Amino acid sequence: MTNWTTQMSFWCGGVIAFGLLLISGAFAATEGAMTLLLEVLGAETPIAYDPLHRFSIALMGAVSLGWGATLLAVARITPELSAPQAQKLWRMVTWSVLLWFVVDSALSVATGFWRNAIPNTVLLGWYLLLVARLPGGAGQMARA
Repeated sequence: MTNWTTQMSFWCGGVIAFGLLLISGAFAATEGAMTLLLEVLGAETPIAYDPLHRFSIALMGAVSLGWGATLLAVARITPELSAPQAQKLWRMVTWSVLLWFVVDSALSVATGFWRNAIPNTVLLGWYLLLVARLPGGAGQMARA
């Protein structure tokens, strides 16, 4: 595994870990970490979990978990691709990451949870730094 692949795998691991944290909100026995996160993001306490909230949080966790695992698979296959193939693939992935960032951050701000845009920005910045170091030269990505 290349150094780039290892670093991108850590990024994906962060997304997967966040998904697991969200999934923890599905059950009263495991909601502690989720409750702490919601408090940090500005939720009023005490947090009233009802079945709809538990379902919504867990569903977001499942999507985050799947997104992280999918990008981990893409990162792991990247070294086997030619530079033009890798650049084209990661250009498409980058559009999806940018779409997530804009929608997630805008909705966070619009619903009063503006603090969520901060870790979103950190995650996006980390991702963009990694993609800029894509093997084969990120400068080629725009032309791929």
